[in-house]
Amino acid sequence: MTACVTEDAAAPDTRQRPAALTIAADGSYAARLARHESTGSWFPERWTLAGPEPYAVPLPGNQPEEADSELLPLTDGRVLIRRRSGDRFALALLYPTGPGTGELALGAVSAPGLTLLPASPCGTRAYALAPGERSTVLWLVHDGRDSPVPGLAHSGPACVAELPGRCTGGVWLDRTGRLLALDQELDGRTKTVVVDLERGGETSPLLQITERSNDRLLLADPDSGLLVLRSDAAGHDRLGWGVLGSALPVRFPECLRLPDAALQPFAVQPGQALAPESSAVAFRVDAAGGTWLGVWRPAERRLRQLAAPRGWLAGAGLWAADGELRLPFVTPTAPCGLARLPARATGLVEREAPAGESGPRTEIAVRHSRPSDAPLPDKFPEDPPPANFPPRAARWVRFSPAPSPTPPVALRVDRADGRPKVRCEAPPPTASTPSTQPEPVTQEPYAAPAHPLPCRPVPLQQAPLAAREAR
Repeated sequence: MTACVTEDAAAPDTRQRPAALTIAADGSYAARLARHESTGSWFPERWTLAGPEPYAVPLPGNQPEEADSELLPLTDGRVLIRRRSGDRFALALLYPTGPGTGELALGAVSAPGLTLLPASPCGTRAYALAPGERSTVLWLVHDGRDSPVPGLAHSGPACVAELPGRCTGGVWLDRTGRLLALDQELDGRTKTVVVDLERGGETSPLLQITERSNDRLLLADPDSGLLVLRSDAAGHDRLGWGVLGSALPVRFPECLRLPDAALQPFAVQPGQALAPESSAVAFRVDAAGGTWLGVWRPAERRLRQLAAPRGWLAGAGLWAADGELRLPFVTPTAPCGLARLPARATGLVEREAPAGESGPRTEIAVRHSRPSDAPLPDKFPEDPPPANFPPRAARWVRFSPAPSPTPPVALRVDRADGRPKVRCEAPPPTASTPSTQPEPVTQEPYAAPAHPLPCRPVPLQQAPLAAREAR
């Protein structure tokens, strides 16, 4: 696939937008800060997603919560809350106790800032980042163990590692909760590094396209090894994808480049072992006309744009292994709902167009999980588009081959201190490339025999995308 990078392209918005609902590692629970309709005060709310219908349980405390409090649901049903208290951050576990709310204090961390990381794959441990002036401290704020003394925590927050520079992000690379990828900013440049939590926070580089580029990891799927990243190696930020453990370069699909909208991945389809090109990725699409949903698979090389359900908690959702996409929503009549897109809606199963219609058409059926006494909310509209859906956005964003490819970047692997490190070198100007800006995905970041074997999926598809007529 060949793509051309234009100088006047609008750079997408790279700011991280927190999800309105945080989902546990196994998808069984979720949590959010809700507001009282009468008083406008904030209180924690836990959603139970495992079962035929979701339901919400309020977890109010003795006083209203601040709007900047963070929540992290655990797989045991408890919700970890991080509250600011002066120059410290207090941590506690919330859980329902009949008509009231139980609270187990976990201790406090003295730091200018503290950000909870995404749920650990084990579902019970919780980590947080505390950035300082020249370094960032990685904290284990809950180890998942219960104290034999009722009402007391097993242990308080513990410092796992102090990393140089400012670290943000947080993506898990395995199912055991050992390998954590962080975006590390050093000397004005951001690169993604891997932190081995079983080796005292030992770090190793993961992404490095060029010496001067900013390379960030946005999403990873441990099953298939699919990586979704953002890099400005081409002169401005682009979304790309690669495979963990593969020697093939990273691709930057043209279909993930919308000039007037920002894309943020929030969920990837699990269970696609050895098939990264078939893994579906869900995107939150933000533009001046509103927010909607994008679905993309590497093998299809096109972005499916769908209207989000009414009341969608933007940026929140999860995939089932069978390809069903589940999106939480809140409406006045359904305070806790879960819209379900079946696999045929996200898997591009097309049917023939009826007589009098032209072009392919995709049949969509949506099921909504909702309280039994709540009316069924609007379905995902397809024809015509909803009122807030930009008329520019078609069902497909198709790739058009560019006439002038950009020079490639050759891959070179250096070994220093026994650890593989990936670098890139620019080839002669006469070279050609099948990719916009190839980015190497590192091989296994550690050379020690005790480290688990890297994921080695099957080679990615190399066949060029057939030219299609513009619609």
